[in-house]
Amino acid sequence: MSLYPPNVIILIGPTASGKTELAIEIAEYFKTHIHNIDSRQIYKSMDIGTAKPSKKQQQQIKHFLIDIEEPNRPINVKQFQEIAQKSITREIKHDNLPFLVGGSGLYMNSITKGFFVPDVPPQKNLRRQLEELGQKKCWDLLKNCDPLSTKKINFADHIRIIRALEVFYVTGKPLSTLKVQKPPEWRILELGLDRDNLKERILKRTKQMFLSGIIEETKYLISEYGFDLPILETIGYREARDVLNNRSTIEKAIELTTTKTIQFAKRQKTWFRNKNNPLWLNNKNLLKDAIIKIESFLS
Repeated sequence: MSLYPPNVIILIGPTASGKTELAIEIAEYFKTHIHNIDSRQIYKSMDIGTAKPSKKQQQQIKHFLIDIEEPNRPINVKQFQEIAQKSITREIKHDNLPFLVGGSGLYMNSITKGFFVPDVPPQKNLRRQLEELGQKKCWDLLKNCDPLSTKKINFADHIRIIRALEVFYVTGKPLSTLKVQKPPEWRILELGLDRDNLKERILKRTKQMFLSGIIEETKYLISEYGFDLPILETIGYREARDVLNNRSTIEKAIELTTTKTIQFAKRQKTWFRNKNNPLWLNNKNLLKDAIIKIESFLS
């Protein structure tokens, strides 16, 4: 066993920034594999709407943590953390350079920073009751039972507020006291990918998704798993479902998906700045800059 901690390379960036293409070039240069850290690409049959690496791209470079579960069997952060860490550990044992790529900041940090994530499955009835109470009431409840979390969660982040309340009511313990950090003993280089023209890239990719068959993919998912499949609430699939249900046109679906994706990308960038602070790559020559930074790190 090596006396030195293993090296791990990470590439993070908002949706549509071009992580997949750049990651494949980097993996080819360093002759390694890619670990997908995306909260939606882990599901089978969700290819177009998640911009999953194509079959050809997956043949170019082996990808781990893709297509590992059926869409109707959700994997929470804790479960994914355990699966991913085992996969990365196997790579290290085979003397390969683990290369983690993704835009899911929470999933990435649960692996690299070792967050302890409470194993509390979604409580449908409780969530429905909390939704009915409304935003302000939920916020007041959280301030009473877990004031520390209200300092870390934005008042407008209704999803995280409900999750924090859910954890408290199930475990009897505040979420803020459970999220203990136990980082793995890895030497990590975090690279960040961002684009000045990200809005244009998002619009282009959204149009391509609808041209490439996200509506047909959504129709298949509905036929296999039902119209109320929770994961169809994902941006893109939700809008495609509305088209199938005659609640929207394709043009409106593209417009709404683009707007929501731009908002989502903005939240991702805020997360990466606040929680990760990566070395941002030079957009003029991404591959060259990435190679220089990685080689310097490894030397």
